[in-house]
Amino acid sequence: MNALSQGAPEARRHRSVAARARRFLLLLVGLLLLYLVAAYIVVPLIWRADTRHHPDLSASPTITHTASGIPGDPLNIALVGSEVDVVRAMTAAAWYPADPITFRSSVRIAVDSVFRRPDDDAPVSDLYLFGRKQDLAFEQPVGDSPRQRHHVRFWRSDKLDEGRPMWLGSATFDERVGLSHTTGEVTHHIGPNVDAERDRIVDELRKAGEVQSVYWVDHFHRQLEGRNGGGDLWRTDGRLAVAVLRVHPNPPAAATNRVQKP
Repeated sequence: MNALSQGAPEARRHRSVAARARRFLLLLVGLLLLYLVAAYIVVPLIWRADTRHHPDLSASPTITHTASGIPGDPLNIALVGSEVDVVRAMTAAAWYPADPITFRSSVRIAVDSVFRRPDDDAPVSDLYLFGRKQDLAFEQPVGDSPRQRHHVRFWRSDKLDEGRPMWLGSATFDERVGLSHTTGEVTHHIGPNVDAERDRIVDELRKAGEVQSVYWVDHFHRQLEGRNGGGDLWRTDGRLAVAVLRVHPNPPAAATNRVQKP
Protein backbone atom coordinates (compact mmCIF):
# COMPACT_ATOMS: atom_id res chain seq x y z
CA MET A 1 0.00 0.00 0.00
CA ASN A 2 1.49 3.32 -1.04
CA ALA A 3 1.67 6.46 1.07
CA LEU A 4 -1.15 8.15 -0.88
CA SER A 5 -3.66 5.40 -0.17
CA GLN A 6 -2.60 5.32 3.47
CA GLY A 7 -3.12 9.09 3.88
CA ALA A 8 -6.68 9.16 2.46
CA PRO A 9 -8.45 7.66 5.56
CA GLU A 10 -6.38 9.90 7.81
CA ALA A 11 -7.44 12.98 5.85
CA ARG A 12 -11.09 11.94 5.99
CA ARG A 13 -10.80 11.43 9.71
CA HIS A 14 -9.33 14.91 10.15
CA ARG A 15 -12.10 16.41 7.99
CA SER A 16 -14.74 14.56 10.07
CA VAL A 17 -13.22 15.84 13.31
CA ALA A 18 -13.07 19.38 11.91
CA ALA A 19 -16.72 19.17 10.79
CA ARG A 20 -17.82 18.01 14.24
CA ALA A 21 -15.82 20.81 15.82
CA ARG A 22 -17.50 23.38 13.56
CA ARG A 23 -20.95 21.99 14.39
CA PHE A 24 -20.14 22.09 18.09
CA LEU A 25 -18.87 25.65 17.77
CA LEU A 26 -22.03 26.68 15.90
CA LEU A 27 -24.14 25.05 18.61
CA LEU A 28 -22.27 26.97 21.29
CA VAL A 29 -22.68 30.23 19.39
CA GLY A 30 -26.40 29.51 18.91
CA LEU A 31 -26.90 28.77 22.60
CA LEU A 32 -24.98 31.93 23.51
CA LEU A 33 -27.15 34.01 21.20
CA LEU A 34 -30.29 32.39 22.60
CA TYR A 35 -29.14 33.18 26.12
CA LEU A 36 -28.35 36.80 25.23
CA VAL A 37 -31.74 37.32 23.55
CA ALA A 38 -33.60 35.71 26.48
CA ALA A 39 -31.64 37.42 29.24
CA TYR A 40 -31.38 40.90 27.76
CA ILE A 41 -34.51 41.23 25.61
CA VAL A 42 -37.27 38.71 26.35
CA VAL A 43 -37.07 38.52 30.16
CA PRO A 44 -36.83 42.32 30.65
CA LEU A 45 -39.88 42.74 28.39
CA ILE A 46 -41.79 40.19 30.47
CA TRP A 47 -40.82 41.94 33.68
CA ARG A 48 -41.87 45.32 32.30
CA ALA A 49 -45.21 43.91 31.18
CA ASP A 50 -45.62 42.21 34.54
CA THR A 51 -44.87 45.44 36.37
CA ARG A 52 -47.34 47.39 34.25
CA HIS A 53 -50.05 44.80 34.80
CA HIS A 54 -49.65 44.15 38.50
CA PRO A 55 -50.12 47.01 40.95
CA ASP A 56 -47.70 47.21 43.86
CA LEU A 57 -49.39 45.57 46.84
CA SER A 58 -46.32 45.45 49.07
CA ALA A 59 -47.78 48.10 51.38
CA SER A 60 -51.32 46.73 51.28
CA PRO A 61 -53.00 45.54 54.48
CA THR A 62 -53.34 41.77 54.67
CA ILE A 63 -55.74 41.34 57.60
CA THR A 64 -59.17 42.79 58.27
CA HIS A 65 -60.24 44.03 61.71
CA THR A 66 -63.39 44.02 63.80
CA ALA A 67 -65.07 47.24 64.91
CA SER A 68 -63.10 46.90 68.18
CA GLY A 69 -59.78 46.70 66.32
CA ILE A 70 -59.29 42.96 66.88
CA PRO A 71 -57.61 41.21 63.91
CA GLY A 72 -60.25 39.61 61.70
CA ASP A 73 -60.14 37.32 58.68
CA PRO A 74 -57.16 37.39 56.28
CA LEU A 75 -57.35 38.82 52.78
CA ASN A 76 -56.84 36.10 50.18
CA ILE A 77 -58.50 37.16 46.91
CA ALA A 78 -58.84 40.26 44.76
CA LEU A 79 -61.08 41.07 41.79
CA VAL A 80 -60.29 43.63 39.10
CA GLY A 81 -63.23 45.42 37.54
CA SER A 82 -65.98 47.92 38.17
CA GLU A 83 -68.58 47.42 40.88
CA VAL A 84 -71.01 46.28 38.19
CA ASP A 85 -68.40 43.80 36.90
CA VAL A 86 -67.93 42.35 40.40
CA VAL A 87 -71.66 41.97 41.10
CA ARG A 88 -72.31 40.48 37.67
CA ALA A 89 -69.42 38.01 37.93
CA MET A 90 -70.26 36.83 41.45
CA THR A 91 -73.97 36.39 40.76
CA ALA A 92 -73.13 34.56 37.51
CA ALA A 93 -71.01 32.19 39.62
CA ALA A 94 -74.07 31.53 41.85
CA TRP A 95 -73.09 33.74 44.77
CA TYR A 96 -75.82 35.74 46.51
CA PRO A 97 -75.31 39.34 47.66
CA ALA A 98 -75.62 39.36 51.45
CA ASP A 99 -78.10 41.62 53.20
CA PRO A 100 -76.74 44.35 55.46
CA ILE A 101 -76.96 43.65 59.18
CA THR A 102 -80.09 45.07 60.77
CA PHE A 103 -82.12 44.03 63.80
CA ARG A 104 -84.62 42.34 61.49
CA SER A 105 -81.98 40.45 59.46
CA SER A 106 -80.19 39.37 62.67
CA VAL A 107 -83.42 37.94 64.10
CA ARG A 108 -84.13 36.23 60.78
CA ILE A 109 -80.76 34.47 60.61
CA ALA A 110 -81.13 33.34 64.25
CA VAL A 111 -84.58 31.88 63.58
CA ASP A 112 -83.42 30.27 60.32
CA SER A 113 -80.48 28.67 62.12
CA VAL A 114 -82.71 27.22 64.85
CA PHE A 115 -85.30 25.86 62.44
CA ARG A 116 -82.72 24.92 59.77
CA ARG A 117 -84.29 27.03 57.07
CA PRO A 118 -82.18 28.12 54.07
CA ASP A 119 -81.37 31.81 53.77
CA ASP A 120 -79.59 32.66 50.51
CA ASP A 121 -78.92 36.29 51.42
CA ALA A 122 -78.36 36.08 55.17
CA PRO A 123 -76.31 38.97 56.56
CA VAL A 124 -72.61 38.76 57.33
CA SER A 125 -70.98 40.54 60.24
CA ASP A 126 -69.03 43.69 59.54
CA LEU A 127 -65.26 43.59 59.20
CA TYR A 128 -63.13 46.65 58.51
CA LEU A 129 -60.40 47.54 56.05
CA PHE A 130 -59.16 51.00 55.06
CA GLY A 131 -61.15 52.31 58.03
CA ARG A 132 -64.55 51.15 56.72
CA LYS A 133 -66.71 48.05 56.66
CA GLN A 134 -66.98 45.87 53.56
CA ASP A 135 -68.31 47.50 50.42
CA LEU A 136 -69.73 44.26 49.01
CA ALA A 137 -70.48 40.86 50.51
CA PHE A 138 -71.58 37.58 48.92
CA GLU A 139 -72.42 34.13 50.19
CA GLN A 140 -73.41 30.60 49.23
CA PRO A 141 -75.51 28.59 51.67
CA VAL A 142 -74.71 24.97 52.45
CA GLY A 143 -77.67 22.67 52.88
CA ASP A 144 -80.86 23.94 54.50
CA SER A 145 -79.46 26.14 57.25
CA PRO A 146 -77.39 29.35 57.41
CA ARG A 147 -75.21 27.75 60.08
CA GLN A 148 -72.81 26.72 57.32
CA ARG A 149 -72.02 28.86 54.30
CA HIS A 150 -69.28 30.11 52.04
CA HIS A 151 -68.90 33.86 52.16
CA VAL A 152 -66.63 36.64 50.98
CA ARG A 153 -66.34 40.35 51.74
CA PHE A 154 -64.82 42.89 49.34
CA TRP A 155 -63.37 46.36 49.87
CA ARG A 156 -62.56 48.70 47.02
CA SER A 157 -58.85 49.50 47.11
CA ASP A 158 -57.18 52.69 45.95
CA LYS A 159 -55.04 50.52 43.64
CA LEU A 160 -55.79 50.31 39.93
CA ASP A 161 -54.91 47.48 37.58
CA GLU A 162 -54.46 48.95 34.10
CA GLY A 163 -56.99 51.65 34.97
CA ARG A 164 -59.58 49.30 36.48
CA PRO A 165 -60.52 49.24 40.19
CA MET A 166 -59.18 46.49 42.44
CA TRP A 167 -61.34 44.92 45.14
CA LEU A 168 -59.53 43.17 47.99
CA GLY A 169 -61.49 40.31 49.49
CA SER A 170 -61.57 37.91 52.39
CA ALA A 171 -63.14 34.53 51.59
CA THR A 172 -63.87 32.06 54.39
CA PHE A 173 -66.14 29.13 55.18
CA ASP A 174 -68.53 29.30 58.14
CA GLU A 175 -68.42 25.87 59.77
CA ARG A 176 -70.85 26.44 62.62
CA VAL A 177 -72.57 28.96 64.87
CA GLY A 178 -71.21 29.37 68.39
CA LEU A 179 -69.84 31.78 70.96
CA SER A 180 -66.84 33.93 70.08
CA HIS A 181 -63.70 32.77 71.86
CA THR A 182 -62.67 36.38 72.40
CA THR A 183 -65.90 38.30 73.18
CA GLY A 184 -68.47 35.63 74.03
CA GLU A 185 -70.87 36.94 71.38
CA VAL A 186 -72.86 34.59 69.13
CA THR A 187 -70.98 34.32 65.85
CA HIS A 188 -70.08 32.05 62.95
CA HIS A 189 -66.84 30.11 63.37
CA ILE A 190 -64.73 29.80 60.22
CA GLY A 191 -62.76 26.82 58.95
CA PRO A 192 -58.96 27.13 58.98
CA ASN A 193 -58.38 26.39 55.25
CA VAL A 194 -58.94 29.86 53.79
CA ASP A 195 -56.92 28.95 50.68
CA ALA A 196 -59.61 26.44 49.69
CA GLU A 197 -62.22 29.22 49.72
CA ARG A 198 -59.95 31.49 47.67
CA ASP A 199 -59.37 28.78 45.07
CA ARG A 200 -63.06 27.88 45.02
CA ILE A 201 -64.11 31.39 44.04
CA VAL A 202 -61.49 31.60 41.30
CA ASP A 203 -62.62 28.25 39.87
CA GLU A 204 -66.30 29.20 39.97
CA LEU A 205 -65.69 32.55 38.28
CA ARG A 206 -63.70 30.76 35.57
CA LYS A 207 -66.46 28.19 35.03
CA ALA A 208 -68.99 31.03 34.77
CA GLY A 209 -66.89 32.57 31.98
CA GLU A 210 -66.34 35.81 33.92
CA VAL A 211 -62.53 35.74 34.16
CA GLN A 212 -60.21 37.40 31.68
CA SER A 213 -57.03 36.28 33.45
CA VAL A 214 -55.70 35.29 36.86
CA TYR A 215 -52.37 36.10 38.45
CA TRP A 216 -50.95 35.40 41.88
CA VAL A 217 -49.14 37.65 44.32
CA ASP A 218 -46.64 35.44 46.12
CA HIS A 219 -45.64 36.22 49.71
CA PHE A 220 -48.61 38.55 50.14
CA HIS A 221 -48.86 37.19 53.68
CA ARG A 222 -45.67 37.03 55.72
CA GLN A 223 -47.59 35.49 58.62
CA LEU A 224 -49.02 32.19 57.37
CA GLU A 225 -51.41 31.51 60.23
CA GLY A 226 -53.30 33.37 62.89
CA ARG A 227 -56.63 33.75 64.65
CA ASN A 228 -59.54 35.97 63.70
CA GLY A 229 -61.77 38.11 65.88
CA GLY A 230 -63.75 35.07 67.01
CA GLY A 231 -60.59 33.22 68.00
CA ASP A 232 -60.75 30.86 65.01
CA LEU A 233 -57.52 29.53 63.54
CA TRP A 234 -56.72 30.22 59.87
CA ARG A 235 -53.83 29.07 57.69
CA THR A 236 -52.63 30.14 54.24
CA ASP A 237 -49.83 29.53 51.75
CA GLY A 238 -49.37 33.30 51.71
CA ARG A 239 -50.60 33.93 48.16
CA LEU A 240 -53.21 36.42 46.98
CA ALA A 241 -55.25 35.37 43.94
CA VAL A 242 -56.13 38.25 41.60
CA ALA A 243 -58.89 37.56 39.07
CA VAL A 244 -59.18 40.13 36.28
CA LEU A 245 -62.85 40.12 35.30
CA ARG A 246 -64.22 40.25 31.79
CA VAL A 247 -65.50 43.58 30.54
CA HIS A 248 -69.12 43.40 29.39
CA PRO A 249 -70.34 46.11 27.02
CA ASN A 250 -73.48 48.01 28.01
CA PRO A 251 -74.09 46.38 31.40
CA PRO A 252 -77.78 46.33 32.38
CA ALA A 253 -78.84 48.62 35.20
CA ALA A 254 -80.28 45.62 37.05
CA ALA A 255 -76.76 44.35 37.72
CA THR A 256 -76.33 46.86 40.54
CA ASN A 257 -79.74 46.44 42.14
CA ARG A 258 -78.57 43.96 44.79
CA VAL A 259 -75.30 45.61 45.76
CA GLN A 260 -74.77 45.92 49.51
CA LYS A 261 -73.96 49.53 50.30
CA PRO A 262 -71.56 50.41 53.10
